[in-house]
Amino acid sequence: MTRAIDLNSDLGEGFGPWRIGDDEAILGVVTSANIACGGHAGDPATMVETLALARERGIVAGAHPGFADREGFGRRLIPLTTTEIKQLVATQVGALMGAAALAATRIRYVKPQEGLWRRAPSDPWPIFDQNSM
Repeated sequence: MTRAIDLNSDLGEGFGPWRIGDDEAILGVVTSANIACGGHAGDPATMVETLALARERGIVAGAHPGFADREGFGRRLIPLTTTEIKQLVATQVGALMGAAALAATRIRYVKPQEGLWRRAPSDPWPIFDQNSM
């Protein structure tokens, strides 16, 4: 029995004239990509470009929302209420879903960026219930 392995990477983390990593090359080897949604990194043009490249290669795309913390690359724990975090995640995922529509693809999952991910065990909160996507 053959089992597939999902090789995953965080992508689309550049913004403006700054490119972070070689997204095009990485999309040649991964099977899924967590696309930055503009909080910790990314911008509209980078989101659309990265999503289009992922679609062209048959790569599954997911949203990678993070704290609005470019200076700390989303890694600092920002003190927000549960409501503020839900709003932050919803607006970032919504932005990426809009970018996905422009790139003729879909967002298949949400994977919080490091700062949000580290907060989850000590302060559980639902990002989205299964009926909201």
